[in-house]
Amino acid sequence: MLVEEIMKKEVITLPPTATIADALQLLQENPIRHIPIVDNENQVIGIISDRDVRDATPSIFDEHTNHQAFRNEVHSIMSRPVTTVHPLDLVEEIARVFYDEEFACLPVVRTNQLIGIITEKDMLHTLIQLTGTNVQSSQVEVKVPHRPGILPEVASIFGEQRTNITSVLMYPYNDDPNYKILVFRIQTMNPLPVIQGLRNAGYELMWPNNIAEPKI
Repeated sequence: MLVEEIMKKEVITLPPTATIADALQLLQENPIRHIPIVDNENQVIGIISDRDVRDATPSIFDEHTNHQAFRNEVHSIMSRPVTTVHPLDLVEEIARVFYDEEFACLPVVRTNQLIGIITEKDMLHTLIQLTGTNVQSSQVEVKVPHRPGILPEVASIFGEQRTNITSVLMYPYNDDPNYKILVFRIQTMNPLPVIQGLRNAGYELMWPNNIAEPKI
């Protein structure tokens, strides 16, 4: 999945000469937490967050408040330089940038022009879609040897049971490099036939692992 598939294309921006009052108004009127600061050529030169604006805004409860702060320009509080991403970057790789750098949003640029923005909420929504948890389904986790061809072998058992797979994930099994865990989301509320088929094929189920095998 590409960044351009999940980014928001309508981006609210400000010029560096806008005031903190302008930024505060935009944050209050729109469901956003970050505002890219752009120059006359729509190039990103900075970014401000709701926290930046809040920290720069005098308290309304202080009778000695200096309202001059509202007239300060946003370039005085913006963060720079700004990390950006390209619309053809892979979402899975951008997720690592969010995690490593602890970013809450990333502007999307093409040929140095701002064309969109992607937020941590967008990333979380995408993760939900990729894992298939947004549709009614059942989850089955299988311990498998880490070798070529294992995925189609296991998936064929779901085909034998005429069960549709909505998503597949893989993660390590403890610290053992010889095994992996395959996580299947399947479109059925009765996974028992699939579970029995996996057990008959000799696979160890990690989930559900509390369903007893039928007695013969």
